[in-house]
Amino acid sequence: MPDIVLTNVTKKWDRFYAVDNLNLVIDDNAFVTLLGPSGCGKTTTLRMIAGLETPTSGRITIGGTTVFDSEAGINVPANKRRVGFLFQNYALWPNMTVYKNIAFGLSNIKEDLPVIDDGALAAAGQLRVLENLPDMLKIIEESKDKSGKIDADKAALHLIDGFEISAGSAKDLLNLRIHESLEPNSVAAAKADKLRAELEAARKKHAASGHVLNERFELVKDGKVLTKTRKLSAEEIDLKVRKVARIVKIGMFMDRYPSELSGGQQQRVAIARTLAPEPSVLFMDEPLSNLDAKLRLEMRSELQRLHIDTGSTFIYVTHDQMEAMTLASKICLINNGVLQQYAAPLDVYNKPVNLFAADFVGSPAINFIQASGTGQNGASTALSVLDGIKAVFTPNGAEIEKAPEVIQAPDKSNKDVVFRPNIPNVEYTDEAARVAEDAEYILGVRPEYIRIDGKSGIEGEIYSSMPTGMETTVRIRVGNHLLTGVVFGGVLYRIGQRVRVSFETDGIILFDGKGGGMIAQGSLSI
Repeated sequence: MPDIVLTNVTKKWDRFYAVDNLNLVIDDNAFVTLLGPSGCGKTTTLRMIAGLETPTSGRITIGGTTVFDSEAGINVPANKRRVGFLFQNYALWPNMTVYKNIAFGLSNIKEDLPVIDDGALAAAGQLRVLENLPDMLKIIEESKDKSGKIDADKAALHLIDGFEISAGSAKDLLNLRIHESLEPNSVAAAKADKLRAELEAARKKHAASGHVLNERFELVKDGKVLTKTRKLSAEEIDLKVRKVARIVKIGMFMDRYPSELSGGQQQRVAIARTLAPEPSVLFMDEPLSNLDAKLRLEMRSELQRLHIDTGSTFIYVTHDQMEAMTLASKICLINNGVLQQYAAPLDVYNKPVNLFAADFVGSPAINFIQASGTGQNGASTALSVLDGIKAVFTPNGAEIEKAPEVIQAPDKSNKDVVFRPNIPNVEYTDEAARVAEDAEYILGVRPEYIRIDGKSGIEGEIYSSMPTGMETTVRIRVGNHLLTGVVFGGVLYRIGQRVRVSFETDGIILFDGKGGGMIAQGSLSI
């Protein structure tokens, strides 16, 4: 699998910059999510890597091969980049069965491929089954219907999945009716001997012309696998279709039409069709947005497993930060066409490089508190917060990642501005939050870092309490300010109840109020 490198990639229409000077390295076998609000440039970035959109300038390489270079005039078309696509609209052919939908793209492939002896390949598959006769008979026995009769379709499917053979080979084996014979071992041995003879004859035939059959039944001459421009054979197509169907667990639906499948099943068919040609990179553009919440959760788990099973590089576009957090090995956070942060999900959550990254990632959202400095004492900073409450911020000494440097194009109509977070209070709730005014500092406090008890800290009262069983989301009023906290466990609070609030963590983030960048991470004492 290849590394993907974007160097100074820009896409603009007139003076509007959809993607502005993007530099990105996507590692081999990574699962990268392109995350950001609608219209930020996520899909445009994906389409440029895939070859569906032509960048205005820059360079893109996949696996060391340059697929786009504006200066050199290189632009490799999408069908030559060996990439797969999975979009929000599954685009399944309604008049084709599941099998034909998956096989459709394979039947159109015509390129340099190894020369394979299909007959020997099929014979070896059948021989592998017969040499494990007890397992074969057990599979057939378990395929009986309620009346005790063998369900041939079910038995064939189990043989295909259990031994990784083609449908034709499974049918040939069932036609032997070994399970009905009084001497199944003798029948199986006779067929096995015949298959061994066929394989030996094939090897001698190829040896006579100076060729050797390797373990994949490819023709080899002088140590090199022979290739020729050809289409995939029916045996090869069937093996590939059955393999991906096994991966996404849709083998039992091969004869159905898309209209006979649920949304989740159609999703799996679309994934199987995309995986069948064995693309080097798999692109997904919000593929779960058509599913209900429960099914989305299930499919996230399946995509994680699929990424491990296939060993492919996944690039996934979403505006849902929960999908990005749960799926990705790395998050590429974009806003207004500009890269904000590129890091592992927990690093983006715990160490956001600027106000936008802190605000966009996290549910419930992070608390922002305006602060002004009243003097310094060594490494600590004395602050005034929440309308005059005195506090001291002490950095924890952790290394701080800097936000990517942005050089704004002078002709850019969609100008980049410092993100100003909304700060809810009693008069301006989430629906109409007060935008942060110019402040010397802004503190970022994740909801789980707020401690609520009646012993120490700032005095406040419960403004709202929303228990879910596993946790309770609480809003606390401090003066006219509202803070959001999360208390784990089945804790109940009464509206108007007096509490005390403290920040018992060294994970509080201090931001520059004017530039928006992260200054330090540490603790806050009142």
